[in-house]
Amino acid sequence: MSIVVTGATGQLGRLVVDALLETVPAESVVAVVRDKAKAADLAERGVELRVADYSEPETLAEAFEAGDRVLLISGSEVGQRVAQHRAVIDAAKAAGVAQLAYTGVLGGPEADFTLADEHKATEELILASGLPYTFLRNGWYSENYTANLAPVLAHGAVVASAGEGRVASASRADYAAAAAAVLTGPAEEHLNRTYELSGDTAWSFAEYAAEVAARSGREITYSDVPAATHLEILTGAGVPRPFAEILVDVDRAVAGGALALRTGDLARLIGRPTTPIAVSIEEALAAS
Repeated sequence: MSIVVTGATGQLGRLVVDALLETVPAESVVAVVRDKAKAADLAERGVELRVADYSEPETLAEAFEAGDRVLLISGSEVGQRVAQHRAVIDAAKAAGVAQLAYTGVLGGPEADFTLADEHKATEELILASGLPYTFLRNGWYSENYTANLAPVLAHGAVVASAGEGRVASASRADYAAAAAAVLTGPAEEHLNRTYELSGDTAWSFAEYAAEVAARSGREITYSDVPAATHLEILTGAGVPRPFAEILVDVDRAVAGGALALRTGDLARLIGRPTTPIAVSIEEALAAS
C-alpha cells in the first residue's frame, strides 16, 4: 500500500508531498507526474514516480495499485476537468484503491459559482464509483490574492466587485497539511467523509487592503467596482475574457457569502490555527 499524490509537481501537490514526508517514510509515497524531469528532486528524496496524464486515460492504468490511498488533486484546465477526473476515477476503481481523496471546493453542491461546477460533477462521479472517498472541499487559497501584489502596490488599490463580502482563506500549505492528515491518519476516521475546509477568519477586501497597506507602508485602498467594470479592467490587463468572467463570477459569489463559510474543519485536521492572511501578505511582500 502506498500513498499516491496526483499532480504532484503542481503548487499544491508539492506541498502535500512535503507534508507527507514529515510523517511517513519516503518509500511509502508515490508521486504521479506528467514529466519525470520536473520531479527529479522528489525521486532524489526517495519518492517513487509514476508517469501519467489526466488527459491520456491509457497512461493512468499503471498509476495506482490495490490498497493505495490516493489524493486526486483537481486539474487546472477549466472546461476539461470532468473528463480528466473521470479517467482518474475509473483507473482508481479498476486498481482497487482503498481511499480516493479529492480536492473540491468549499460548499460542494451549495457552491453557486461557475468555477464550482466541475468540482460538483466530480464528486458525483466519485460517489457513483462506489470507491471509499474523502471530500476535501477547499476554500480559497490566500495565495490567490497575495501572489499578485505587484499591481496592487503599483496602483495603490485592491480592485474587486465583491462588495462587503468576506473570504475565509487559508494558505496553500494549510490545505496541503490537511490532505496529508487524511491520507496518513486512521482510515476509519476519514473514509466516506466530507470536510469543508477554510480559514479561521473571514476577511473583507477593505480589511485586506488595509493589511497590505500596513505591511507595505504604502497607501492602499479598496476599489469596489461594478461587475461590468471589473470585467473590463481584467480583460484590459490581458486576462483572457473567459477566465475574467469566471473571476468576476467568483466575486459575485463572495458578495453573497459563498466563500466565508467557517466550520473549523481545517484547523482540526492540521492540529493548529490556520495561517492568518496578514502572515501570507507578509511572506509575499518579503518574497517580492
